[in-house]
Parts: sequence; C-alpha cells; structure tokens
Amino acid sequence: MVTVQEATQARTARVAARRGRTRRTVTWWQPLVVLAVLVGVWYAAAAYYDHVRSLAFLVPYPHLVLKAIVWDTDPSGTVTTFGHDLWTALGRTSVVSLTGLGFAIVIGVAWAMLMAQAKWLENSLYPYAVILQCVPILALVPLIGALFGYEFVSRVIVTVMIALFPMVSNTLFGLQSSDRAQRELFRLQRAGRGAQLVKLQIPSALPSIFVGLRTSAGLSVIGAIVGDQFFQRGNPGLGVLIQVTASRLMGPELYATIIIASLYGVAVFLVFGLIGRLAVGRWHDFG
Repeated sequence: MVTVQEATQARTARVAARRGRTRRTVTWWQPLVVLAVLVGVWYAAAAYYDHVRSLAFLVPYPHLVLKAIVWDTDPSGTVTTFGHDLWTALGRTSVVSLTGLGFAIVIGVAWAMLMAQAKWLENSLYPYAVILQCVPILALVPLIGALFGYEFVSRVIVTVMIALFPMVSNTLFGLQSSDRAQRELFRLQRAGRGAQLVKLQIPSALPSIFVGLRTSAGLSVIGAIVGDQFFQRGNPGLGVLIQVTASRLMGPELYATIIIASLYGVAVFLVFGLIGRLAVGRWHDFG
C-alpha cells in the first residue's frame, strides 16, 4: 500500500522530470533564433554597404565569409591559399595559447598557495599581481622583445601576463574560503601547514580554481592573438592573419579569421568548463 508521503514524493519527482524536459526543449532553439536574427541583420547591413555606400569589403555577406572558411576560392572563383593559411594560423595560435595557459596555471596556483600561508605574505605579494594585471602590455612590448626576441617565447610571455591574474585571485579566494570550523579542527589536531593545505584548503578551493581556470583559458586565446600582433616574426598566427587581411581590404577573409578566433576561444572556454564539471560537479554546483 502506497503511503501519502510516497505518493507525494513520486508526484514531485514526475513534476521535476517534466520541468527538466521542458527546460531542455525550450533552451535548445533559443540561441538558434538569436543566430537567425543576427544573420538577417548582417545580410541587411551587408546589402546597405554593398549597394548604397559601395563599400562591400567593410561588411561582406555571410555566405562569402563562410566560403572563405570552407573553400580556398575568392568571390571571383580564383583559387587561393587562404583556407590553408587560416587553419595553419589557428594551429600556431593554439600552441601559444595552451602553452601560456599551462604556465599561467602553474604560476598562479603556486603564487596563491604561497600567499595563503600567511597574511603578511598576501599583503606583500598580492599588490604585484594587481599591478601585473593593470600594466599596459603595449608599454612592455619593446622590453619583452629586446629580452626574449620577437617569436614564440615573447608570445607566450604576453599570454601568461594576460591569463595569470584570474588564476591567482580565484585560487587565493578558494584557499581562504575553507570552512573555519574545519580549520580549527586541524589546528586542534596539530596538523602542519602542508597537511592543512593538501587535505583541507585545496579540496575546498577546487571550484574556485576551476572558475579561474575557465576564465584564464578564454584570456589565453586573447593573449596569444595579441602577442601575435605585437611580435610578427617567426610563424604567424591568427593575429598576424587579422592584420594582413585588414591591410589588404580582404573583407570576407578578415571576418572569417575573426570568427574562427572567436569560436576557438569559446571552444577552449567550454572544454575547461566541462573539465571543471567532471572534477567537482558531483559534489558542487559548478556553473
């Protein structure tokens, strides 16, 4: 015989499942509607610049941008090497961004762990993290180039400088947010700083660490493209390709490069968000 409590729980579970299905059904098409509206506005703007102002290269038609991404031909049908150059540049930018992100993770977590050990260390070191975040990268370009050259190493340094601060600030916040009662328990048990860090602070800081990682992952793509524009020697990436297509008034190719760079940034952001969900999502509501 089913009790009233069991019937209520079953009904609540059915309502929750129905709401979950409805939410999934509702959300999948909403971005597509927005995309369709944006493409329509894009076509309208392209037609205006093409027929009214005769400046079609400023706002090319979306299908020409798509063609530049997929096929190695220009609007006149001439075979080009842009498609190959685009994907080659994407690969080089990916190497720079992931390398810089790796260094930013190691440096940022180590920096935050050091500051979490004592308040005087935080007061001494945290202002320099803020300064590093606020310093204009353009002002340091001549110095970085003179010290490390104008190729891969300098690009990675710029990427690290741009992507570092979120790792430092979020990791420090997570390490300092461990439960106060648990910290007192560790002190009562006379646990050392290392044991408290490994067994209490780092596990409790994982959600914040992955939030910082996700933010730094997106910034690392920006850093790689910015560094590529500053240091144009060596193997060019997406930053150099953006400058080249802009200087040559290659509208579809310029937009194609910008779109691929944006999609790569979104992909990196989503991948590290998924890693965060897999790592801490079972016991923490990781957004």
